[in-house]
Amino acid sequence: MPAPDEGRGKAWREGAERLRRAARTEPGRLRLIGAALALAVVVFGAVTAWQGSDRYASADDVVGRGQTVKDTADLYGALADADTQAATGFLAGPTEPSDVQSAYRGDIARAATLLSGLAENVAPGSHSAALIARINGRLPVYTGLIERARAANRRDLPLGGAYLRYANERMAGTDGILPAAEDLYTEQSARLNAESGSARTWPRAAVALGILALLLLAAAQYRNYRMTNRVFNRGMLSATVACTAVLLWLVAAQTAGDIGLHRADRDGQQSLVVLNDARVNALKARADENLTLISRGSVVAADGRTDLYEVDFGAKTAKLWADLEGARGLADDAAGRTPVLAAIDAVATWRERHAAGSRASAAGEFARAREEVNGRGQTSEQAFARVNTALATAIAHEQDEFTASAKNGRGALAWLWLGAAVLAVLAAVSAILGVGRRLSEYR
Repeated sequence: MPAPDEGRGKAWREGAERLRRAARTEPGRLRLIGAALALAVVVFGAVTAWQGSDRYASADDVVGRGQTVKDTADLYGALADADTQAATGFLAGPTEPSDVQSAYRGDIARAATLLSGLAENVAPGSHSAALIARINGRLPVYTGLIERARAANRRDLPLGGAYLRYANERMAGTDGILPAAEDLYTEQSARLNAESGSARTWPRAAVALGILALLLLAAAQYRNYRMTNRVFNRGMLSATVACTAVLLWLVAAQTAGDIGLHRADRDGQQSLVVLNDARVNALKARADENLTLISRGSVVAADGRTDLYEVDFGAKTAKLWADLEGARGLADDAAGRTPVLAAIDAVATWRERHAAGSRASAAGEFARAREEVNGRGQTSEQAFARVNTALATAIAHEQDEFTASAKNGRGALAWLWLGAAVLAVLAAVSAILGVGRRLSEYR
């Protein structure tokens, strides 16, 4: 009994010998040509279907991930606005305005809803899931501190300000809730960029195999012409047409998909990144402005003299201004540019009114300073509201542009995989039938 390796070697030798014998006759050569053409076409179709399906899945992820990124940005906005509303209500005195209290509760409820939705859309055990769990665990602690601050404020106890500052530290401190929300947004944005890049990667293997299949079909038809003096073989011509259709469909679909996803990134996502940063800095600056009045200079910066929250307000509004200038440059139409210009104008007004409040506070006129910041009429609060409204309008416009372009890119790739599979099978069958017609002449 021969050894297994000897048996396999003998089988290979016998197979090679049969191929050599077949290649010595024209029918044998035709069978080999038919098999090679069918194999080339099927491999081309299979790779095209695989890569087309992969690109479509990535484009579909871009559309879905865009919503997830929006939700993470909204989560940060809701949390930061809740912190701002808590400070605004505290400054109003023992009787907190009902609209401010309602806004705070609405922000907390919205944050809880967004956290629940995000938890369902991230992979269990991932870093994003850990960030969501961290926010979920710390949010009740923060709201508890806010309620303690309110209770103390209603009794006109100085301890209320300390509770509020401590709550703000839990929200915005280095290891707080907002940094976790910001990390979540950054991570989801990075995944969106990666998925967009994957969807826009050209299927070079499929294109190369398509060109190879067409070259083999052309060579087979040229050989047929030389052997028979017949210009066309219907089977091989049909296979050539089908392969050409798949290759052109592949190139057209990938080009259209790339254009749509590129527009989604250029006209939507890039602007959204800058606008979301602007919203974050606006909310942080507003919280710092309120805390400046609450602390009354009790929290100092590193120099030991300057109010820490005043320094932070200046830094945040400077970043806000830079973000808005960047957003103005990225806006590609009037609908996106107009709200950005309105926000820039409102920031300039906000700075002026904040400066007036700071001068009053420095002069020891706390009541007037509070009126300049959170009173009625032309105040910092009113200017901030204009900034916030303008940013919300700009973000909504850019989000719509992103979603529409991403869906267009996804739509271009929708049926490529199925079309490639069907046409490749038809091409393989046509090539075999074309070769079979020549074989029939030898019977």
